[in-house]
Amino acid sequence: MIDFQGIINNIHNNLSKEEVKGVVASYIPELFKQTTNSFGIYLHCINGESYAVGDAYTPFSIQSISKVLALSKAIAFEDNNIWQRVDVEPSGNPFNHLSLLELENGIPRNPLINSGALVIADILVTHLKNPKKDFLNYVRTIANDQTINYNTDVAASEKRTGYTNYAAANLLKSFNNLNNNVEDVLDFYFHQCSIDMSCAQLANAFYLFANSGKCINHIQHIPISQAKRINAIMLTCGFYDEAGEFAFRVGLPGKSGVGGGIVALLPNNFIISTWAPGLNPKGNSLLGMQALEQFTTETKISIF
Repeated sequence: MIDFQGIINNIHNNLSKEEVKGVVASYIPELFKQTTNSFGIYLHCINGESYAVGDAYTPFSIQSISKVLALSKAIAFEDNNIWQRVDVEPSGNPFNHLSLLELENGIPRNPLINSGALVIADILVTHLKNPKKDFLNYVRTIANDQTINYNTDVAASEKRTGYTNYAAANLLKSFNNLNNNVEDVLDFYFHQCSIDMSCAQLANAFYLFANSGKCINHIQHIPISQAKRINAIMLTCGFYDEAGEFAFRVGLPGKSGVGGGIVALLPNNFIISTWAPGLNPKGNSLLGMQALEQFTTETKISIF
């Protein structure tokens, strides 16, 4: 019997004492207001048991973690047709890099970099009657939590400073890989990234991917085959140009966001989420990466 609570307590206690805690994202002004002293861990086991420590119930901006949730909703509409517009290869580049997009004729390398996520956003804008409202309701449904909401200040902050995303969207449009109005797609995308969730809410939402496409209420939202594919994409592409490092050190499918959140999972076993706003040079949570590496090392549980 593994003492999960004891393990995450020790990890949290030890890492909280670290002097170097990373640097808070500054290019989105609202995120720059966060403190590097925030740190939470939440573990949700498929058998229903859960464990929390630190700031596990404090909401934060999930940012790029939302790309996985958007992908699952888009797959529900288009199934395998989605892969005609976005590839499934690691980019080896930062999340907002544009050179490959032009080189590869407007087909983004994967759905978890910004250009790929914009294609996914375009699909959702096409299929959802009220995109922002309907997507939020989807997230609330799979997390079984009606309190989840957009942070409109963060969305507005991203809109004011999102020049690279404007460039990516217009480049996609020039290659005919964006069907809707650029402004509409970007407005949806900025709101998607601005969703506030806690570690606990994130773990509950990602239950879907650890449970063969069934959410925490055991409703089938995506086929088992697509849950498997999304987990594979998280493993190979979930941490930008540090995806290989995460697979090497942690050994779980996962996704990070520049708000300091990370969520990772072992199918049919558990979902674990962390939040620590200080980022490493690759844009991933410094303490979060260390916490998850220590967790799989201590428990000896990973996909490898």
